[in-house]
Amino acid sequence: MKFNKYLLFMIIAAFAVVLAACGKDGDSGESDKNKASAQGSELEGSVAIDGSGTVYPLMARLAEEYMVNEQENVSVEVSRAGTSAGFKKFLVENGTDFNDASRQIKDEEATAAKDLGIEVKELKVALDGLTFVINKENDWATEMTPEQLVSIFLADSTVEKWSDINPDWPDEKINAMGPNENHGTYEFFYESILDKQDMDSSVNLQQEYSTLVNLVSEDKNGIAFFGFGYYVNNKDKMNAVAVDFGKGPVEPALDTISEDGAYADFTRPVFTYLNVNHAKEKPQVKDFAIYVMNNINKFAGETGFAPIPEAEVKENVSFLEGL
Repeated sequence: MKFNKYLLFMIIAAFAVVLAACGKDGDSGESDKNKASAQGSELEGSVAIDGSGTVYPLMARLAEEYMVNEQENVSVEVSRAGTSAGFKKFLVENGTDFNDASRQIKDEEATAAKDLGIEVKELKVALDGLTFVINKENDWATEMTPEQLVSIFLADSTVEKWSDINPDWPDEKINAMGPNENHGTYEFFYESILDKQDMDSSVNLQQEYSTLVNLVSEDKNGIAFFGFGYYVNNKDKMNAVAVDFGKGPVEPALDTISEDGAYADFTRPVFTYLNVNHAKEKPQVKDFAIYVMNNINKFAGETGFAPIPEAEVKENVSFLEGL
């Protein structure tokens, strides 16, 4: 009888120890869970981005910050083949996760995505101002109208020399330049500025924006167009043309680049396009997309872009979090 009482006592004691241990472990587990929730879960893997050379500096900056301060085990690779070339890498089986674009997706590209079963999400990331730049020694063409600028690049134009625009300007040939057909900036210029009129065959079209920067900086009679960011980062090598839209000359700047501001006629939104299928399959892709939208306005200005409305940011974040 005594033995049975002793055995019962030992069982109860052992059970109490187990309960205490479980309670302790439970508290620790809850603490770890809260800690993980506060810090964000650790991810690994890769994120592949290609596309617009214009958007590249902004996305590269975000990728750097993300890898250093958010997810050190995630590799975010950002390339700059150009908007159109980038879509060709994006709209294939096992393509890139994002395609940066300085224009909206075309109907045929959207159709290709549908045929491949790729769900695509357009994310507006910033506003850019198309900027015309001239050599530092050019002290005459510092202000022009949109019509004068267009006349330099049109195939049917009679403008070949600076003096053809203004008889007081030098009687020297204008050397016009710009990005080639791989870039959304070219397409924006052709479609929105030239109104789909043929560009003169003498315009020197280049793949690399850095090449255009060097060409203009070395040519007194050179003039080129590209995104505002490339001008901001190379102010020591060139000057921007102030554009007179009818109310006096306006210089491209962060406070004039706006869809309803003083530089509106030469302002355009820029985007990144997300492969939603990849975001659902790969946590690091979704996480980076959310990080981009939450931090896009923080880094827009320092890379030469005007911010987008916070309401648009919140709308996109809500969509991404719901994936």
